[in-house]
Amino acid sequence: MKLAAGTRLVIATHNRGKLREIAELLAPARTRVHGADELGLPEPAETGATFAENAVIKAESAAKASGLIALADDSGLAVAALGGAPGIYSARWAGPKKDFPAAMARIERELKAKGTTDFSAKFVCALAFAVPGKKTETFVGEVHGRLVFPPRGKNGFGYDPIFVAEGMDRTFGEIAPAEKEAISHRARAFAAFAAAVLP
Repeated sequence: MKLAAGTRLVIATHNRGKLREIAELLAPARTRVHGADELGLPEPAETGATFAENAVIKAESAAKASGLIALADDSGLAVAALGGAPGIYSARWAGPKKDFPAAMARIERELKAKGTTDFSAKFVCALAFAVPGKKTETFVGEVHGRLVFPPRGKNGFGYDPIFVAEGMDRTFGEIAPAEKEAISHRARAFAAFAAAVLP
């Protein structure tokens, strides 16, 4: 289905950074966007084994609770030398207080403990688009790069201050939001979503 201008849509996230990024990506479609917090929607248990499975859980939960079309994102950082960790547990590594400085320090400690020089990593984003009464669609995007320590930059959120995308020398935390949105994993997943769903 194609989203018509003025369509009400819930973004199934309680993360303000994600909500802002997704709302900005949706802006050209002129949809009426609501965040999960705004509608008082609960956060479902993310019991999936992949980013896509968790995105579907969140989107379908929000669509069922609100009666609206829902768009959910599940994303995270996968570090090659850590076997893809933190992966789907990226947010959980930051704990209930969303302490990403502590999560980034943990990654640095674990890499040092392995004695590796492989700091390659990727950000992965899966978007799930749930329309009540229809099969949920998913769209996946990735951006590859490397990690740097200590963290650099105050922009972005999450693990952005330690991630440098291929072909760049600044972290996602150092570049302007518009620059990140042009190349990020979320932007790539969104491009696939937009081609399929946006008018």
